[in-house]
Amino acid sequence: MTKTVAVTKAITSLIDVETKLDLHRTQQDNFFPEWREDLPSLTEEEKKTLDRLKARYEYHRYYGPLAEGAVNLLLISPLLELAGFYEPPFQIRAEESVALRVEAGDEILNGRIDFLIVYHQLWVVVVESKRSTTDLELAIPQTLTYMMAAAERCTSVPSSSQKPLYGLITTGGLFCFLKLSAQGHRQYDFSDTFSLLPRRNKLFEVLEILKKISQLITI
Repeated sequence: MTKTVAVTKAITSLIDVETKLDLHRTQQDNFFPEWREDLPSLTEEEKKTLDRLKARYEYHRYYGPLAEGAVNLLLISPLLELAGFYEPPFQIRAEESVALRVEAGDEILNGRIDFLIVYHQLWVVVVESKRSTTDLELAIPQTLTYMMAAAERCTSVPSSSQKPLYGLITTGGLFCFLKLSAQGHRQYDFSDTFSLLPRRNKLFEVLEILKKISQLITI
């Protein structure tokens, strides 16, 4: 008998992802070059804006933990705008519900994504925003599950089912990018973690990667 289970209850670790969804971390060094190679340059105006965003975040974070709504308002929404995700041909979908049947066939995982970028009805970028005090690693398994649900929907569009999906997880102070390929041997990997703790503004790299992904998925 099929039962419906919340993603947050059924998927709490990478071993849950790998055993339930038949998804495995790649061992190939060249699987995810998009986060570190041939990144677009930023304008001086963009850099000034990112410095302002970092300073604004640090000011509010100084007084205590920030809920995900505040993180979205202070950082995620401005970053997506700078990367061009609010312009055609992209479409924003927020608080999107997903459902995914696990490989064994006796469970359906239900969840809700905080931010979702849609391009020609394909779910191509998932942004999962957690509380600023939450361990970033705890969000990775659930975000991979949401991305697998997106990949399942993409199979109905043959020309798009070959494309990888990308994700961005942030706690506000930390950022990590994911890449998932659901074709053949299902694989995933993630980037380095970018922290706002150092004085050097790591939002520069975050925006460069977002712009790179934007270019790739509109080819």
